[in-house]
Amino acid sequence: MLAWLATIDAVAGLNPEPASADASFRRYFRLQAGQQSFIVMDAPPPKEDCLPFVRIAAYLEAMQLSAPRILEADIERGFLLLSDLGSQSYLMSLVEDPGCAADLYADAMRAILIMQANGSAYQARLPPYDEKLLRFELSLFHDWLCQTHIGMQFPAADEARWQSLCDLLVTNALEQAQVFVHRDFHSRNLMQLTENNPGMLDFQDAVEGPYTYDLVSLLKDCYVRWPAEQVRHWALDYYRMQESKHDTHADEATFLRQFELMGVQRHLKAAGIFARLNHRDGKPGYMADIPRTLQYIVELAPRYPELDFVAGMIRHSCLPALGHSE
Repeated sequence: MLAWLATIDAVAGLNPEPASADASFRRYFRLQAGQQSFIVMDAPPPKEDCLPFVRIAAYLEAMQLSAPRILEADIERGFLLLSDLGSQSYLMSLVEDPGCAADLYADAMRAILIMQANGSAYQARLPPYDEKLLRFELSLFHDWLCQTHIGMQFPAADEARWQSLCDLLVTNALEQAQVFVHRDFHSRNLMQLTENNPGMLDFQDAVEGPYTYDLVSLLKDCYVRWPAEQVRHWALDYYRMQESKHDTHADEATFLRQFELMGVQRHLKAAGIFARLNHRDGKPGYMADIPRTLQYIVELAPRYPELDFVAGMIRHSCLPALGHSE
């Protein structure tokens, strides 16, 4: 990487400093040249592929959204030189000053709506968030958290109830209006900017999928949590904002159900990914985020009898095994 950087006049001789941690095999470094800074991504082939990142960055730029600009690239070796969106993430801002949440989320919801409206020109070029992918993601919770981490067994009756829940969540996702989906639109991947806020990171896994998915990622974040009534208020703000943008064929009650069940799918997936990062990749740091992630499902369950099985499993097995109670 240093040899490659030495061939680029703007950054030759600069000393890379670690810029951020990542759940994948990618590494990021910051290069400071006076008042100007750059980010270099090291995405080692064959574990990572730079091309989707380059392609989606171009789509987002064309939509006039804030994403890193690709300045130089060596796709074969997995190196990208990027413009720098700064170091102030949404998560840092929200922790430092929770009072800024309303403004930050308003900006982020506007960005989602732009991505969905202007992204219609590109969404057919994205992989589909189809039944196979949705079911695979749900299996991560079953296989990595429940079985590998906790050692749970699924007797035939429980397996049938689990599959019934998966059917419900997959159907909910596939029946929604399908749009351009960032797929990881949360406080660690959004940077607070003074202009055209927010800056977006980690968008290489974008898909054509359910229109509530990015909103759930934003408002029911695995890393920061807000009271349920506040989340509902923000979600309805988005619903009213999007009514004039798309025809989703959803009234308010249908929208809220789609949003909340989409959250269940995402939170089960995320909890499974955090367990897999621990056991497969040797990255235990995300285990502390699992209880917060699963509490969303427990909180929702009283309004949805279909969630009784999984909420009971979380309350009686998952949370105690993780050293947490409700």
